[in-house]
Amino acid sequence: MLKLTFYVPLDYKDIVKDALFEVGAGKIGANDRCSFEVLGSGQFRPLIGANPSIGKIGSIEKIIEARVEMVFDDTIMEEVISVLKRSHPYETPAFDIMRCMDL
Repeated sequence: MLKLTFYVPLDYKDIVKDALFEVGAGKIGANDRCSFEVLGSGQFRPLIGANPSIGKIGSIEKIIEARVEMVFDDTIMEEVISVLKRSHPYETPAFDIMRCMDL
């Protein structure tokens, strides 16, 4: 079992979560669509060559984002990453994947 953590603007949170749930992320035992989220403040500055969906080249953008966590089976890792990148509004979404231990 793996855990995905990603950061997403609030207006896109449900879009990205739903896309990930559709490919099988968020299943725990006899439950599906499981996730955890918390709000925070993120910032970034698009550089020359970027094609930002939010913000302007050279200007620091501060935005309220959700940190979302959900688990998924190892067998769908490539699909989860692909769906996250396709459904997320940022050119390069910030995310990490960690292995969960069942002790």
